[in-house]
Amino acid sequence: MRVAVVGATGMVGRIMLKVLEERNFPITELYPVASEKSIGTEISFKNKSYKVIGLEEAVSLKPDLALFSAGGDTSLEWAPRFAENGTTVVDNSSAWRMDKTKKLIIPEINADELTPEDKIIANPNCSTIQLLMALKPLHDKYKIRRVVVSTYQSITGTGVKAVQQLENEYAGKKGEMAYPYPIHKNAIPQCDVFTENGYTKEEMKLTNETKKILGDETVQVSATAIRIPVVGGHSESVNIEFENDFEEGDVRKILSDFPGVTVKDNPELNTYPMPIYAEGKDDVFVGRIRRDYSQPKTLNMWIVADNLRKGAATNTVQIAEYLMKNKLI
Repeated sequence: MRVAVVGATGMVGRIMLKVLEERNFPITELYPVASEKSIGTEISFKNKSYKVIGLEEAVSLKPDLALFSAGGDTSLEWAPRFAENGTTVVDNSSAWRMDKTKKLIIPEINADELTPEDKIIANPNCSTIQLLMALKPLHDKYKIRRVVVSTYQSITGTGVKAVQQLENEYAGKKGEMAYPYPIHKNAIPQCDVFTENGYTKEEMKLTNETKKILGDETVQVSATAIRIPVVGGHSESVNIEFENDFEEGDVRKILSDFPGVTVKDNPELNTYPMPIYAEGKDDVFVGRIRRDYSQPKTLNMWIVADNLRKGAATNTVQIAEYLMKNKLI
């Protein structure tokens, strides 16, 4: 299996290489790919050193699989070129997510939609992945009508520039700003740019991607996305209105039984998910499970996951694993 990792020197790309190594993905040839300024630099994978190559060379090598984490513009330009050469692309950007001809995949939920003809496969937004991992089994049982979600998102979702901004602010140094405001000791109610309807692109991703992945346009989602000075992962406060009523104990069991979800929910012991606990782990953690007493058939939950792993790199690698296991590449 000849694998190209596009964006190998970036924050998600480095985690992707780490996840491929941890999960012992069967690679016979690895092609780390990055922008021109990184060509020739070296990365380490399984105690072996590899030189970073450019996109043109990577396309010419015709890898079996290309895992992309290099931004939407790069994906729009280069993913089709890889696909035309017979390479299967799993793309981590927003470029192809809402394209009606492309599948938007969370392996535990809808990997069975994939076929050998799917040459460009989209990885969902990090916030959507952790939300849907908790919503899907509950939707199957109780049918979701409406979701109100507020996200508290790690600066790592913005990238290395944001991490540097926070570190500079901790140290009292001036430097390049990833955000229009300080992030240290602050919460910024803006993730991505604003759209005409007053919501940000990040908020609309949660709305639109949820409907596409669940295959249900009737599920209504209203989102507010907030950036906080945290590095370990994203957190979400979620209020869910169902068509059918539920018992809290049944909800905990349904979530506990779903692959990739861990319930951490014991108020008596102050047990609940936090980014500091989720960092470096692949599961999605759910807690603060409780009935909303302000209206019927409604549930509150708190969902936390490492946005660089299950929210990005791990989900991408899991898609690749499914393709291999089912001989789709």
